[in-house]
Amino acid sequence: MQYQAVNFAAKFARIPQPWQPRVIAEMNDYQFKLARLDGEFIWHQHAETDEAFIVLAGTLRIEMRDGAVRLGPGEIYVVPRGVEHRPCTEGGEVKLLLIEPRGVRNTGETGGDRTAPNDVWV
Repeated sequence: MQYQAVNFAAKFARIPQPWQPRVIAEMNDYQFKLARLDGEFIWHQHAETDEAFIVLAGTLRIEMRDGAVRLGPGEIYVVPRGVEHRPCTEGGEVKLLLIEPRGVRNTGETGGDRTAPNDVWV
C-alpha cells in the first residue's frame, strides 16, 4: 500500500474551471471535493443531505432565502438538508473544500447547464 498526503495546491492546479467540484478523497460514503468558484451559482437544495463548505481562499457568501452567511479562509458552514441556497463569491475566486455524500449533484434537484459530473477525481 502506498501512503501519500493530498496536496491541495497541486490538486487545485488540475481543476480546469469554476463550479466543477473534483473528488480528492473518500471516507466511508462521504467525498471530499475541491472546487474553484467565481461569481454566482444557481439557487438549489439537497433534500436528502447537509452540505459542508470549508473556505480555503477568498470570501464566499452563501445566500439562503431568509438570510446569508459570509465565510473567509479557515471558516466552515454546513447548509442543512432541504435549505435552498446559492453560493456567491465576493471579490474574485474562492477555493474551497466540500464534504458531502457520494453521488450528490452540485445543482441538487434543480439541474441545468451548471450540473457537474459526479465522481470525477483529480
